[in-house]
Amino acid sequence: MKTYRIRVNDKVVVIAGKDTGKIGKVTRILKKKDRVIVEKVNIAKRSTRPNPYAQQPGGIIEKEMPIAVSNVMVLCSACGKATRVGYKYVETDGQKKKVRFCKKCNEVME
Repeated sequence: MKTYRIRVNDKVVVIAGKDTGKIGKVTRILKKKDRVIVEKVNIAKRSTRPNPYAQQPGGIIEKEMPIAVSNVMVLCSACGKATRVGYKYVETDGQKKKVRFCKKCNEVME
């Protein structure tokens, strides 16, 4: 199974593509396709038919489309910059715990 350094609810910055520089929160990770869905990034318009059973009106809706994992970087909450993520073990209460940290400022990411 693939593992990513990006998790759901992480703030990310788009580093490539038409939405370069936009910041958003990861809502979903599509592991089979190596893609993520980020809030308010890569928005496309889709026409939908009305569905009376699901109480959905028809019309043109704006939908967030997937973006490649390689085109986003995690935004560090401490230094406020797009950064790579590393892992290290931190000992608390006699137990070692694996945590993510910012490669630029060495702060632990929650």
